[in-house]
Amino acid sequence: MAIAPNQKYKDAYVDLSKGQISREIFVNEEIYQRELEQVFARSWLFIGHESQIEKPGDYFISGMGEESVIMCRDRESKVHVFLNSCRHRGMKVCRYDEGNTPVFTCPYHGWSYATDGKLAGIPYFKDAYHGEIDRTQWGLVEVAQLRIYKGTVWATWDQTAPPFLEYLGDFKMFLDLSLDSWDGSEGGSEIIGGVQKWMIPCNWKFPAENFSGDSYHNISHRSVDMVGIGPSGTGRRDMNERNQAKRLHILFPERGHHTGAYLLPKGDSTPPAYQDSPVVSEYFAHCERERRRVRGEWGRLVGSPGEIFPNTALHPRQPRTIAVWHPRGVHQTEVWRWYLVDRAAPDEVKNFLREYYIRYSGPGGLTEQDDMENWNYAHSASRGTIARRYPYSYEQGMGYERADFEVDGLKFPGLVTDLSEAKSSEDNLRNLYRRWADFMDADSWDVLANWRNGSGA
Repeated sequence: MAIAPNQKYKDAYVDLSKGQISREIFVNEEIYQRELEQVFARSWLFIGHESQIEKPGDYFISGMGEESVIMCRDRESKVHVFLNSCRHRGMKVCRYDEGNTPVFTCPYHGWSYATDGKLAGIPYFKDAYHGEIDRTQWGLVEVAQLRIYKGTVWATWDQTAPPFLEYLGDFKMFLDLSLDSWDGSEGGSEIIGGVQKWMIPCNWKFPAENFSGDSYHNISHRSVDMVGIGPSGTGRRDMNERNQAKRLHILFPERGHHTGAYLLPKGDSTPPAYQDSPVVSEYFAHCERERRRVRGEWGRLVGSPGEIFPNTALHPRQPRTIAVWHPRGVHQTEVWRWYLVDRAAPDEVKNFLREYYIRYSGPGGLTEQDDMENWNYAHSASRGTIARRYPYSYEQGMGYERADFEVDGLKFPGLVTDLSEAKSSEDNLRNLYRRWADFMDADSWDVLANWRNGSGA
C-alpha cells in the first residue's frame, strides 16, 4: 500500500476515537522507513550503562535505530557516543562488541580515530593527500546530545530535542524505580553479566506495545505460573505481595511514556521466601523495610513493565531489566536486554538473581518464549493482502483513565487506570501509538514539545 504525500498518520492509521490501529503500520516498508527518520532520529534512546565502560579506552557497541554506535570512555574519562562508521568510505571502525583500545582503526583504508572521536591518522597523508586535508573536519560523527543519568547513558541525534530530563517529565520517578537500589537509596545499580541479544521475526512495535503494559495476555504464561519459577517459588512473580497490592497503569500522553505499578498495602508486608535462601531472604526483607523508611508512603510503590518512548522497556520488579527493541527492517527486531542488580548486594544475592533472570527472561527464559511466539505469529498473520484490510482493536478501557488520581494520600502524576477495579486496560498501548503518530506527523520539536505551551494533555 502506497502512502499518500503529506499523509497524516493520526486518524488515518491511529484512530483513537474508535480505538483502532491499522495493521499497515506494522508491515508497510514505506511507513518503516519514515519511522527511522521521524521517530528514531529525533527521540532520546538508551545506549548502555557506565559500568560497561569503567576505564579509559573501554568501549561498547550499541545501536540507535538501525545505526551502529560506539559508546566509549576517552583518555580523560569522558563518555562519548559516536556513529560506528568511518568518514572515508563508511566501514565500521569497530567490529567487536566490547573491549578496550587506544584508537579505532578502519580495516578498509586505515583511517584511525582517537577515543575522543578525533581523526588521528591517515595513511599517506603527506604523499597522497599532500598534507592538505583538514583532519579537524573528519572526526567520527558524534550524537547531538548525550546524558548520563544514574549510570545509564542516553543519546539523541537531534540538537533541537528537549534535554533528557525534560523529555522524561514526571516519568522520571518511575525510571528511578529501576535504577535506584532496592532499599530506596539513590542510584546504586549496576549491570550483571553481559547483554543478551536475539532476533525476532516481527515489527519492533509488537514487543514495544507488549511491554507498554499489556495486562491482558496472562493466558500466554499459564504454564510458567504452574511451574512456579518465580523468586518466591510459588509462581512467576511474587504472587502474595502482588495479590495484596493495588495495581495501576500510569501514562503520560504528552510524552508517550507509560508504566504499570503496584502500591503495596500499608504496614509491614511479608516478603517472599526467595526459595528458602536465608542470605537472599534477609537481604530483600531488609531492603523492603529500609525502602519504606527512606521513602515513606512512596516506598510502598514498586514498578511493573513500562516503557520510555519509543523503544526502551523497563521491568523494575524482579527480574529487573532494561530492554531495547532495535528495528532491523519492517519484519524483524533485534532485542537487547540488560540485567540490573544492586551494586552493594552480597554475591549470593547477585548469583541468585542471575540464575533467576536466565530462566525467566531472554531467548531461553520461559516467559520470553511465550511472548516471542505471540509476536512472531501475529506479525506473519498480518502481512497478507486481506489481513491488512482489517484494523486491530484497542478499545479496552477507553475513557476510564483518571487525572489527579489519589490513593492513601499519594497523588499520582499522569493519567491513571486502577486495574484493581478494571482488571485490564489497553490505555498504555493506545498511548504508545498516540505518541508514535505525533512523531510521524510533526515537522519539528516545536510541535512535539507541546507541554511547553500548555497544549499537551
